[in-house]
Amino acid sequence: MKLLSGKEVSQHVYNLLTDRIETLKKKNIIPGLAVVLVGEDPASKVYVRSKAKRFASLNLFSETLVLPETTSEGELLDLIKRLNKDSKYHGILVQLPLPSHINTDHILDEILPEKDVDGFHPVNLGKLAQGRPQFVACTPKGIMRILDYYDIDLSGKSVVIIGRSNIVGRPMSLLTSLKTQGANATTTICHSGTKNIPEITKMADVIIAAIGVPELIDESYIKEGAIVIDVGMNRVDSPERERGYKLVGDVNQKSIENKVAAITPVPGGVGPMTIAMLVENTVEAAERLSKII
Repeated sequence: MKLLSGKEVSQHVYNLLTDRIETLKKKNIIPGLAVVLVGEDPASKVYVRSKAKRFASLNLFSETLVLPETTSEGELLDLIKRLNKDSKYHGILVQLPLPSHINTDHILDEILPEKDVDGFHPVNLGKLAQGRPQFVACTPKGIMRILDYYDIDLSGKSVVIIGRSNIVGRPMSLLTSLKTQGANATTTICHSGTKNIPEITKMADVIIAAIGVPELIDESYIKEGAIVIDVGMNRVDSPERERGYKLVGDVNQKSIENKVAAITPVPGGVGPMTIAMLVENTVEAAERLSKII
């Protein structure tokens, strides 16, 4: 079984970005990201810190704007409008999930498409659906980059995606089925309304698991020699560990290790690539807004 290391691929991405970042800096442009965090969700705070740490390591600008849980939708919309107008921010990211009293779609729709480095705006999703992507959601884009790095061509292959979220599943289905190099797959989405999921996934050459259920996918879902992309990042209790928990994916990796050809580890697989693609999208946004590309 081959491990598809997102850490290795992400470092390759950062190496490739070095010259582009230097070109911008020579023009006194430092790619900048505004991250908006509403509330005190522990997982969201961890993700936001990871993003800020990576931007700092590359000498890029990022600012985290932390708002109380009680922030109204109107107040958040007003902030987004101000960030849209502020030229030091080339990208805007609203950390999800938002508190239940705020309509997520209203907030994401307010971000300018040219600053939507998360790739969630309807304009960017629509361009992806038309086969002319601008900003693509970071996790699906990162998965495609992993596959490309390890010379895994999806053309003619059967790909099954488990999960239909707007963050991973839906954009992933569009990316894998595009008539482009490395894609061109026959793609199926399974979700909570799908019957007999294991029967479908057993036909897949590539399985992409993005359901947020710890270690649900085991050997009964997978055919011999399949490639598995484990998007899940779940905390489960682990009293023997100092922090009291461990991170596991949506796949029971131990149960399938002798059956699959390759898999992304958790942690160290898809997660690092999500952040790498956020950096890449922010650099591209700076280039576009500065008329360099």
